[in-house]
Amino acid sequence: MPGRPLKIKIKNEHFILKTPIQPPFPDGLEFSVFGTGCFWGSEKAFWRLPGVYATAVGYCGGITPNPTYEEVCSGMTDHNESVLVVYDPKTVAYADLLKLFWASHDPTQGLGQGNDRGSQYRSGIYCPLEYQKQLAESSKSAYETRLRSEGKGPITTEIIHPLSIDDFFYAEDYHQQYLAKPGSRQYCSAEPTGIEIPDFSEWAPEELKTDKFRPKIPEGYWIKFGPKPGCTINCPNNQVSLQDI
Repeated sequence: MPGRPLKIKIKNEHFILKTPIQPPFPDGLEFSVFGTGCFWGSEKAFWRLPGVYATAVGYCGGITPNPTYEEVCSGMTDHNESVLVVYDPKTVAYADLLKLFWASHDPTQGLGQGNDRGSQYRSGIYCPLEYQKQLAESSKSAYETRLRSEGKGPITTEIIHPLSIDDFFYAEDYHQQYLAKPGSRQYCSAEPTGIEIPDFSEWAPEELKTDKFRPKIPEGYWIKFGPKPGCTINCPNNQVSLQDI
């Protein structure tokens, strides 16, 4: 599909966090893009994580510029329903985002997740930074080993690097922070496996086993707020504070 030269216009404010969802972002923040199936539930899981500055849903990994939702659903743009996550690496590490990513869906389901089938619902990690790619690939390998030991696998997650913010195409306003809006259909088809990724110390590259890259979210968060089947529907919309843990 040819797409269009102009970006889809959206409101530049997060419905819950009240932060800008389009660049430029404040200095010191980083971003990455994740696909775990339908982007409604995935986005809510990420914005609740402490240290996340903003999230937005959109389309990534395809060939059509500025596609519409209907075009992506046709399967002819090669795009994936994805979530842009802008975060403060001093508060939440990329390893924390990866832990949430792997825990919030089943990455062995190929072209779909749960009831949602099609290439636009595939599992994907899209990394602008080299260290993010290294951690994504290492975590994938470790998690696949763990899943295979439990009778699942192989992982079908695609990992793409490099990535520019312009490679992420924002979805229509209707879809932004959808589950938090009045009248929204409370739907999430993600199927978390319930199998945890091994500890960071077991899979991170040696050069990244430093305080800068180690997980920063306390274990209590994952126990109390970690992904469970239906969790994004049944949990509050607010971002969790570290004081809540």
